[in-house]
Amino acid sequence: MDAGSATRRGDDNPGFLELFTPKLVTVLREGYGLKDLHADAVAGLTVAIVALPLSMAIAIASGVSPDKGLITAIVGGFFVSALGGSRFQIGGPAGAFIVLVAATVARHGPDGLILATMMAGAFLLTIGFLRLGTYIKFIPFPVTVGFTAGIGIIIFASQIKELLGLTLNGNEPGPILEKLPVLWAALPSFSPSAFAIATAAVATILILKRLRPNWPGMLIAVVGLSAVTALFALPVETIGSRFGGIPAGLPAPHLPEITLSRMQALLPDAIAFALLGAIESLLSAVVADGMTGRRHRSNCELFAQGTANIASALFGGICVTGTIARTATNVRAGGRSPISGMLHAAFLLAFILVAAPLAAYIPLAALAGVLAIVAWNMIEKHAIAALVRGARGDAIVLAVTLLLTVFADLTEAIVVGVLLGSVLFIDRLARTIAIDHHMAFSLDDVSDTADGGRTTYDASLATDPDIVVYRISGAFFFGAASKVGTVLDRIADRHKALVLDFHDVPFLDSTAADTVAGAARKAAAKGVRLVICGAAPHVRHELHRHGVAPPQVRFFQTLDKALSHIRRTTTKSG
Repeated sequence: MDAGSATRRGDDNPGFLELFTPKLVTVLREGYGLKDLHADAVAGLTVAIVALPLSMAIAIASGVSPDKGLITAIVGGFFVSALGGSRFQIGGPAGAFIVLVAATVARHGPDGLILATMMAGAFLLTIGFLRLGTYIKFIPFPVTVGFTAGIGIIIFASQIKELLGLTLNGNEPGPILEKLPVLWAALPSFSPSAFAIATAAVATILILKRLRPNWPGMLIAVVGLSAVTALFALPVETIGSRFGGIPAGLPAPHLPEITLSRMQALLPDAIAFALLGAIESLLSAVVADGMTGRRHRSNCELFAQGTANIASALFGGICVTGTIARTATNVRAGGRSPISGMLHAAFLLAFILVAAPLAAYIPLAALAGVLAIVAWNMIEKHAIAALVRGARGDAIVLAVTLLLTVFADLTEAIVVGVLLGSVLFIDRLARTIAIDHHMAFSLDDVSDTADGGRTTYDASLATDPDIVVYRISGAFFFGAASKVGTVLDRIADRHKALVLDFHDVPFLDSTAADTVAGAARKAAAKGVRLVICGAAPHVRHELHRHGVAPPQVRFFQTLDKALSHIRRTTTKSG
């Protein structure tokens, strides 16, 4: 056997170690030189510049201090790259988690958030080891579009207070329907200075994106407005005034309080973290694959995400996932391997070690402007327009998912959206099934060199009214079983033989197999012989499991052989 065929066989049936070997190991085995290191260093620095303001902004919006976002990007980002199944994935805090994290902090406090993050990491490890990551990709497109758009709306709503510089009498409500009246009542406390800074941040980012797309617009906006705030002593809240700055280093790892009752209380939050983290990270890896032509290993990626979440929680960080914006930045900046992501974490660590005191001057309104841009970018306008113009079912799934995300619960939105998408898919697939009834016919002459393949049906050539042929086309599953079963129930007493042609049946499930078994029992009770032709091996195996097997039913490879057998045995018995 040649090496190429052996390699192909290994790719088709990879072992456990092959599936969970980090891409970092693969890259180092292929050979890694100084040119690769230089490219990864440039890309890592570029991503770190983007991640710096974004990580702090996401942490603040999530209800924790800004250093938690940096810890997440440093610790979690390092493990995502070092252990992951993608060459280009960049991990860190994500805007999609803001709502979930803020709600968990409000209910269970920061210590509860840390335990929920660790539990989510354990769930992600389990999903990866059970190799279930392959199935997460089957979430319908309208669900992901509606979900991310809904999160974008929630993120923007969460930043209205900072964008306008409002002062609230109490805590800001989480649910949007409760939040908006409170914000409206606080409008008299509107701060022109905060609004001007937020507007300037948005304008700076948008202008630089248009005129200088390669420049780090978010960092430039935050640094510039921090300088303006300090120079003119503007009356706005800053990281220093609210949080007292950020520590100049990483904290020592520690475990949260772990009790069975706390774990039970945090279970829904941990499941939501794990589900959203798996979806977000694998979606990001798919985007990177599309940009580079490479292919990630989904279960290895989930293993890395699980490890990263546990590690992040040990250092006091929040939820970690692969992030599309930072991963795409890494690819565009020329990143070649997971080392770029590891260096991105190292650059962020260097920042808090050297320049942590400067973070105290960052105005919260500027970070709110950054998140306003993030929220706008999360709403995929072109995808929404295409879905609305397309099939009505897709538009309904999109709308339901978006509305549930904004006004109900994120987990509920995903579950209901997936269920609706599945029902829509089943309905569409069921409509593709077809069953054609033709009387048996005399076959045309063929040359001696013919391979005995199928011939086309021609009802006009029918010569034997005692034999009826049903041709089933399409996926034969529970959604279509009742339709086919209704037709098969019409077996007339005048027929002596029933032929089911399965040549065009690519798939058959247990419900469909049971339908055929029922038809076989009914045929036997009426003295009608049942013959099946053209069934693929896996289809025949499923039929056998449900009792559709010789001697009650005979199987043949072609319709020609089935008809010849019926006529020959009928003549002998006659």
